[in-house]
Amino acid sequence: MFGSSFLVGGIIISFISNGLLLRFSQTLGIRNKNDVIVRWSNQSKPSLGGVSFYIVFIFTIFAFSIVYFDDNIFHNRAFVGCFAAASLAFLMGLADDAYNTKPVLKLIAQIMCGITFVFSDNTIDLFHSFWPDAILTTIWVVTLMNSLNMLDNMDGITGTTVLFVLLSCLFAYFLCFPDVISFWSISLLALIGGLLGFLYFNVYPSKIFMGDAGSQFIGLIVAFYTIHFHWNLGANHQVPSWSGMILALVALTPAAADTLTVVINRLKKGKSPMVGGKDHTTHHLVYSGYSDKQVWIIFSILGALSLLLSLLLIQLIKYGNVSLVPLFALFFIAVFVFLYRKTILYPQPKN
Repeated sequence: MFGSSFLVGGIIISFISNGLLLRFSQTLGIRNKNDVIVRWSNQSKPSLGGVSFYIVFIFTIFAFSIVYFDDNIFHNRAFVGCFAAASLAFLMGLADDAYNTKPVLKLIAQIMCGITFVFSDNTIDLFHSFWPDAILTTIWVVTLMNSLNMLDNMDGITGTTVLFVLLSCLFAYFLCFPDVISFWSISLLALIGGLLGFLYFNVYPSKIFMGDAGSQFIGLIVAFYTIHFHWNLGANHQVPSWSGMILALVALTPAAADTLTVVINRLKKGKSPMVGGKDHTTHHLVYSGYSDKQVWIIFSILGALSLLLSLLLIQLIKYGNVSLVPLFALFFIAVFVFLYRKTILYPQPKN
């Protein structure tokens, strides 16, 4: 009952926050100054949606501390690390929205987020050795923060993709810890609610963007939960730890396929993968004849399929039936090939 209250609370707070932020930005005219991201539509809109994510996160912490006052989450090392890294990610993204910070500063902040995870017991357990796992964890954090930032190039795409990933993490939690209410389950419900409230304003035609504050914060949050409920699921159930790696790949297929495609195509052209452009798989789907809304529907379908397959994978891993797990990687390969071919068959029009 309390869990559903946090879900509803997340939706309400996100809805109100985004509505107020939208009015606030338009009233003060900041959409013509610093808080602007020129997106695919070439329309300037406020990029304050990420602020609502952080508000929901802080609300969850206070509300949980009040309702479950016997459970002091600030005594939890993993939580403290998550809170510190999430706050750093949010502030770094907010600074980038306002001042367009240098890429090297963003990278340093992202690496610091990864290091914070390492020294707060939020590490991927793949190699069962500190330094290899520490390096992999930091790479995972940096990769996800950049991947979701890159994917945030068209209305509703990143928010919808993350929604399905967090739903997968929530299912993994309740399957592994039935009838156990903790901050992790409560915060997942609240953040899912926050995403639903945000998507009301962000699905095509959008009124507001999440901005770097949103993509960096939500990328960090996704990294945290996928480490605990995807990557480490295999090791926690005494089955090969690589099974958790495949689970994470399947759950994040839309984002992973887009990022890999963009990196390959830009390297082939001798361009930096970190420089923005209208060459994402979402853009090439439009070049092939789909509308912006149809592209969102396609990514929603891919996200839903990723969720369904990840639910099956979670069941297989929990019960030790890992012999079929490698086959699920074929889903990622199929989606990647589909999206990559679109970029080849329907190149970006020359201006």
